[in-house]
Amino acid sequence: MNITKNFYRIINWFFDRPKFFGSIVFTTLSFLFIYIAFQNYKISKEDKKTEMTNTLNVISKNIEQLLKNSYTTTLTLALTINDEGIPQDFDLIAKQLLESNNSISAVELVPNGVIKYIYPLEENKAALNLDILNAELFKKEALKSIKTKKIYFAGPFELTQGGQGIVGRLPIFVKNKFWGFSAVVISLDKLLKTSGIQSIKKENFYFQLSKVNPNTGKEVFYLPESIKPKKNNYVKRYIPDGDWNLYIIDKDSNALLKLFLIKILIAILVAFTIGYFMFMLLEKPKELKYLIQSQAKKLIKTELKFKAIFDQAAIGIVNVDAETKKIIDVNERFCNLLGYTVDEMREMNFQEITHTDDIERSLKNVESIKKGITDEYTFEKRYLSKEGKIIWANLTITRFEKNDNSEATTLIALIQDITELKKNKGLIINSQQRIESLINTIDGIVWECDARTFEFSFISKKVENILGYTAEEWLSSKTFWQDHIYIEDREKTLNYCLDKTSYNLNHDFEYRMVAKDGRLVWLSDIVNVVSDNNKPVSLRGIMIDVTKKKEIEKNLNHSFDLLSQQNERLLNFSYIVSHNLRSHTSNISSLIELIETAEKEDEKKQLLDLLKSVSNSLNETMTNLNEVVNIQTNISLTIEKVNLYNYVSATLKLLSNQIELHDVLVDNQISNDEEINYNPAYLESILFNIISNAIRYCHKERKSIITLRCYREKEFKIIEIADNGIGIDLKKYENKIFGMYKTFSGLADSRGIGLFITKNQVDAMGGNIIVESEPNVGTTFKIFVL
Repeated sequence: MNITKNFYRIINWFFDRPKFFGSIVFTTLSFLFIYIAFQNYKISKEDKKTEMTNTLNVISKNIEQLLKNSYTTTLTLALTINDEGIPQDFDLIAKQLLESNNSISAVELVPNGVIKYIYPLEENKAALNLDILNAELFKKEALKSIKTKKIYFAGPFELTQGGQGIVGRLPIFVKNKFWGFSAVVISLDKLLKTSGIQSIKKENFYFQLSKVNPNTGKEVFYLPESIKPKKNNYVKRYIPDGDWNLYIIDKDSNALLKLFLIKILIAILVAFTIGYFMFMLLEKPKELKYLIQSQAKKLIKTELKFKAIFDQAAIGIVNVDAETKKIIDVNERFCNLLGYTVDEMREMNFQEITHTDDIERSLKNVESIKKGITDEYTFEKRYLSKEGKIIWANLTITRFEKNDNSEATTLIALIQDITELKKNKGLIINSQQRIESLINTIDGIVWECDARTFEFSFISKKVENILGYTAEEWLSSKTFWQDHIYIEDREKTLNYCLDKTSYNLNHDFEYRMVAKDGRLVWLSDIVNVVSDNNKPVSLRGIMIDVTKKKEIEKNLNHSFDLLSQQNERLLNFSYIVSHNLRSHTSNISSLIELIETAEKEDEKKQLLDLLKSVSNSLNETMTNLNEVVNIQTNISLTIEKVNLYNYVSATLKLLSNQIELHDVLVDNQISNDEEINYNPAYLESILFNIISNAIRYCHKERKSIITLRCYREKEFKIIEIADNGIGIDLKKYENKIFGMYKTFSGLADSRGIGLFITKNQVDAMGGNIIVESEPNVGTTFKIFVL
């Protein structure tokens, strides 16, 4: 009671001193208005800065997009160069590139730094044959692009063909060797037009473009604007592809400060006016009383309006007692929603109309608002209608009245019916689940990605079965697909996909990917290009595992090769049998006829000696043929890990008399720990035949040298035996070297069987033998060992 009396005493004291009260009001409002003006000044300054930043962002993004398009143009142009470094269809492709990108003035190919190809030629003839690597104006920036192996945009500068412009140069490497540049020329006017600088209104801002001159080290400004960047009057963006600085400059950086000072002056005038008004108001109590009454009427009208809104609102509104949870008031909309009358609901608490599963959460939320932990709460809940039907609603609860302890005494609840929305959402979810289930039953990986970046936006769960990666792992990286293509297939695969996509062509191709467990998986990828305004925006497709098919093809090819080799051996063998045996049998038949007709004993004895010689030859032929058959039919060869050095040494020891007799120098470069997996008997035979031949066919007019080496090439070890002997004319005898009874040295003791047997032994071990030779220079045999 005393507190109330003291309060009214203080109020009356102020009312009795209108001048003092007016001064207090003036001072308070002045500070308040100045503070508001200052905050408004700060906000306006930040807004202007934001506007400048956003404008500059748009301009810089347009420039960066132009440069990206130019990079695509240079990359496409570079793809016209074949493996021999010669451009294919330059004019046709260059014309198409210029038609698809109006921002580019010309395209060039610059082999070894000299402009040799340019389109269109007529307007740019002056630049033809210009050596940019030896021109002081262009040299540094051209070398920079070679060093970084990236496209670099030089300029702006005066172009040799006339006008100002920039030149983007992409270094090209053919077979890891610098070939030259693929270049685009963009005039400065087109750069400004494409960037949008010319289309933006310039009442408030200037734009400026600068670059540090690589030759002088000074910053050069290119746009003809008189205002240069100064402290706090500009926003700058750096464009790395050309080392440019793009500025947006405030024409009048002091305009906001001037406006701020004007607002302060107005604020003081307004504060003075209000202070004076309060003074006048206290001077006229009757007028004040009238004003209070007038405001009271307005409050009553406001209450009536609130009541009208409460009753006629399109959503349910409920006033609830925070302590008892009893419904104090409710509008018709909510009553109709649940099927109760207003009077029925005023006798209920909100728990009675809440679904059992949502009561606990509702009570917690109400308690949180009641205690002031939060001012408002929004969540979805279920109500039960009078008929027992479940009604889904979006509920927002807020304070309506509170006591002296700042605890809410009444609450206002706003209820929006979302039952149909929930049903539709459920149908959508079910539909999505059915689609996803259908996709996951497809025997392949269904996917979708961006057509430019190959960043995947969707991949089916089948990827885990085929490659071992989860869909989440795949989508976690923007470059996951490119990074996991097998390194030997990556460049070819990406270039093929980019090429087909650029022409809006659906395509399919095969490549290998590295699975999570390290396996190489062959995939057949069937791709559909999705376009917008004839521009590819996304790719959709399905990856099918064709690893087993590839393995079957490989096995079939291997079997075919083995069968072909076996057929070739069989034909060769049949030829030998038919030719050589027929020759012997024919000679025997002739001799027998001669013996039968011979009359003298001396003549018969001479014919019998000839018959014996022919018989011995036939026996030798049969022995050789038998050895070949044994080699070709022996399927249970014993293969051991043998020390090659020891076997070579043993062969050289066996041939030591021949080596000494012919004064041969043997250079054995095979290490003493060199091991191979081979049949010991075959290895002895192969080494003996080749080394003995190298000794037998040595050159009589020079020191004979035999060199032995062993080294690895891919999956093979190669035993190399080289000599400087009489050599072989491969042009004449290439197809006869490994034939049976084929001789080409002219020596009397040549039988033509050693190399034939050696060839069959090497083939039986799954290897190969080749010969390199030149008459009067020497011969090199290479034995390939698995």
